[in-house]
Order: sequence, then C-alpha cells, then structure tokens
Amino acid sequence: MHIYTKTNYTLTFDDFYFHHKLLDGLDASGYINPTPIQAEVIPYVLEKRDVIACAQTGTGKTAAFLLPLIDNLIDNKHEHDISALIIVPTRELAVQISQHMEGLSYFTEVSSIAIFGGGDGKAFVEEKNALSRGADVVICTPGKMISHINMGYVKLSKLQCLVLDEADRMMDMGFHDDIMKIIGHLPKQRQTLLFSATMPAKIKQLSQKILHNPIEVNVAISKPNENIVQGAFLVYDAQKIELVKHVLAQKEFNSVIIFCSKKLHVKALAHQLKRAKLNVAEIHSDLDQAEREDVMGKFKAKRLNILVATDILSRGIDVEDIDLVINYDIPHDGEDYIHRIGRTARGTNGSGTAYTFIAEKEQKGFKQIEELLGKEVPKLPLPAHLGEGPGIYVPSKKPAGTAAATGGKKKFYKKK
Repeated sequence: MHIYTKTNYTLTFDDFYFHHKLLDGLDASGYINPTPIQAEVIPYVLEKRDVIACAQTGTGKTAAFLLPLIDNLIDNKHEHDISALIIVPTRELAVQISQHMEGLSYFTEVSSIAIFGGGDGKAFVEEKNALSRGADVVICTPGKMISHINMGYVKLSKLQCLVLDEADRMMDMGFHDDIMKIIGHLPKQRQTLLFSATMPAKIKQLSQKILHNPIEVNVAISKPNENIVQGAFLVYDAQKIELVKHVLAQKEFNSVIIFCSKKLHVKALAHQLKRAKLNVAEIHSDLDQAEREDVMGKFKAKRLNILVATDILSRGIDVEDIDLVINYDIPHDGEDYIHRIGRTARGTNGSGTAYTFIAEKEQKGFKQIEELLGKEVPKLPLPAHLGEGPGIYVPSKKPAGTAAATGGKKKFYKKK
C-alpha cells in the first residue's frame, strides 16, 4: 500500500490533461490544486485501474473519483445505458455527491441522477424514467437501487465503472448482501473503485471479491501546527464584513491573509476594507500572472499587510511571519482548511492565529472538518455591536424514513 506523505506540492488540475469542458467546471467550482487523495487517485482512475483507497470524509475524495470518471465518460459514454454506478450508504451522501457531480459536469454532456429512499411517487417515476432511458452516472443507496433492479428495466449491461463510497459504513449498516446482489447484475469487465475511511478485515475481504489487481492508496492527512490558535465565529453572511473589520481593529497585525471561497466575495470584501483605509489587496484567478506576482512581492516585502484571496494561495505559497489567517468562508474540505491555516505559524515567531467565520448553512460542513481534525474548534462570542449570530445546528435524531431524516426542517439552538 502506498502512503502519501508529501505536504508541499504544487500540482494543478491542468497536469491531469482533463477535457477543457471539465476544466471549465473545475474553474467555476473554485478548484485550484488537487488534494493529496486527488493527486494519488486521479491518474489511476484515468488509466481505468481498479483502486482501493483509505481516505476520510473531508479529504476531497469525492472529486478524486468524480473528476476522472467524468473525463473518461465525456467521449466514451453509451447512449441509453448506465455508464457508471456510485453506491453510497445514505440519502444525504447521495444528494451531496449529486450536487458535486452537477457542478463539475455542468459544461459537459455527462448526465446524472441521484436515487434514494424517502421520496414520493413522483420521484419514483422520475427515477424509473431515467433508469429506463439510461443515465450516464447513477448515484444511489443500495436498497432503493435493488427496488428498481427487481422491476427489470435498469440497464446495467454496459456499465464501465462501479464506485463504492464509504464502504466501511455500508458494511456497518448491513448492506453487504445488497451490494453483492447489485454487483451480480453488473458486467464482470468493469472498473471498480472502493473508498473507505478505515480498512477492517471485512473491507479487505470485500475488495478481494470485487476488485481486480487494485492499486492501494492510503492518504495520511496532516494535522495543523499546534502553535496555531484556532477559533470560530457563528455568523450570518451579512455580519461577516463588519466582523473582519472588528478583528483587524483589535491589534496591529503585520501580515494577514483572508481566504474566501468565491472571487465575488474577495472583490466585495477587499472593496470594503479599502474604503476603511486599510492597506489591502486582492488576489484571484481574474488577475494575470504579472499582477499576482506584483501583489505577492509587495506582501512578502511587508509593503502590503492584508491580502484577500481565493484558495489560489492556500497551497505552495511560501510566505513567513503571517500572524493571522481568516477563513471568511469555510473551505471545500478539511485538507483545504489545514492548508489555509497553515500559512501562519511558519516564521520566526512559530505561532499564529486562525479564525473561521461559519455561516448558518456552513455549520454542517465545518463539523466534518472538526471530525477530520479530531477536535472541536472553540466557538467565540460575537462582538456586542454585531448582534446575535445563528444558533448551533443540531442534526435530527429521528429514525430514517421520518420527515426530519428525509429533508425536514433543520433545528438551530442558541449557544448558551
């Protein structure tokens, strides 16, 4: 098994020679550099090799299989048949991957559909029609897929790729027999990708049954420098700009990087900070290389002390003595979080501070980042003049099949 340990690589998605339509989707989705799991897995998937990968949620594993899968299908899909099947343990994950797929494949002609339990009769008819006509990529939960297969209209004879995501969780939930039943309907000549957060004996046994001469990848995620003081604020989007101004007013910072997930946010925030007479510049993909180098030169020389940036700066940029990093938006995944806050505590001081602003809809995503870190990031009180922020999101504990478990209202509680 190969263990990925490199921490300072500058690989870009251009290095994979993806189709230009897929690169357009990557750019629109805000991707700059691949995470370690993506850097390891994508080349093998492009080569149509079977892969078994040990990777936690938050490492970017979804894009690690979606990107090469989409690229392989752009010019090599079968009309009126299912070309790829992605099996996941829960409705929630099926929706998440489906949304991810929609964004990345937006400029291509690769179609997809998510199939899961808990829907109404109308949803079932839509699923039946899609499966009968053939969708390029089907994302499904095991039980619901078997229901459709049993009715005889699911076209799987030309399937090219099978993906099992969170395989260990599916085994724990008792889906082994369902998965093997689905695999019994698939062609033996296919590519199979298995992703699991852990590798217990039952996963290794499963892989031996369904994978052919697989490449094994184990990505050991790095942890943030312990000298970084981490904190988070629960905020509404409308409070973020004023909170940035408040944080910057608390002391004199020598060098600050503020990361935003969207160019629109970079431009809006930089504009407001300039109006507040702060020494700030912005950096994002709309700037050409010469403009970026000019901004970075000023920042490194301390002629500029605040930089508002997209994730174009989160990896591979060697700037020391940054004493504050602010995550204006939470990053795509845990790897990006670690790389963002890792810009501080790297110089002669050996210490730094990282604050993350968590909007109401971002709480669940940040919870996954905390799970990857193995600890909770302290939640800090908002300054009084900003008023109250959103409550803490608490997921429903109701059993599967109830309204709350199938898309009911979220519950938020004020932190006491």
